[in-house]
Amino acid sequence: QVQLVESGGGLVQAGGSLRLSCAASGRTFSNYALGWFRQAPGKEREFVAAISWSCGSTSYKESVKGRFTISRDYAKNTVYLQMNSLTPEDTAVYYCAADKWGTSSSYSETYDYWGQGTQVTVSS
Repeated sequence: QVQLVESGGGLVQAGGSLRLSCAASGRTFSNYALGWFRQAPGKEREFVAAISWSCGSTSYKESVKGRFTISRDYAKNTVYLQMNSLTPEDTAVYYCAADKWGTSSSYSETYDYWGQGTQVTVSS
């Protein structure tokens, strides 16, 4: 049973930074891709970033490129999302997801496992 547990959300002022963590457990993730999605009130869930567990290749939503960085730590089985230069438009619940086929897709339907989410609020 794969489990994903997010942490690190909170309230931050515009221009500030947060680092989200996603602790993964339940199996080895060598062929997986891990992704971050977010959902703002009244909006659909959207892709933010993804990383291949094996080779470390990454992909990003256009609007977060240069501000957000996704990374993984093998020893801790954890994926991180470093978020800098935050704006109120980044306010959302952020979800970690695992894709067992390792596609690093931007489509939420391709992800098999999801965490419960962590709230990020950016004040202006």
